[in-house]
Amino acid sequence: MKTVLIVDDHADMRRLLSISAGSDFHVLEAEDGESALEAIRRQRPDAVLLDIMMPGAMDGLQVLDAIRADPALKGIRVAMVTARGQASDLGIGKAHGADAYFVKPFSPLKLLSWLRSNLN
Repeated sequence: MKTVLIVDDHADMRRLLSISAGSDFHVLEAEDGESALEAIRRQRPDAVLLDIMMPGAMDGLQVLDAIRADPALKGIRVAMVTARGQASDLGIGKAHGADAYFVKPFSPLKLLSWLRSNLN
């Protein structure tokens, strides 16, 4: 079973994302950038659903940069799931190496479809 790490500082959003991932995936959760990066290095998930705006020393873009800079983490698919929905935000996410960009509120079916097509 493929593993998905959900990173968001809001527990209700982590729950919604977990439900959206369905029973097809083993789901892990982290509430900030630092714990996310620790979980990524320890568990090496197949995909990360990553919020941009989070409290603490690392935001989602910094986590994404760390993933893309580490050769040991090559191949992890990363989708940004964020309230930042301007065209410039999408461009910034892509420039940092995001594989997909979902704007809240997002379509759970589109998210599940992306996970299935990228992890199966």
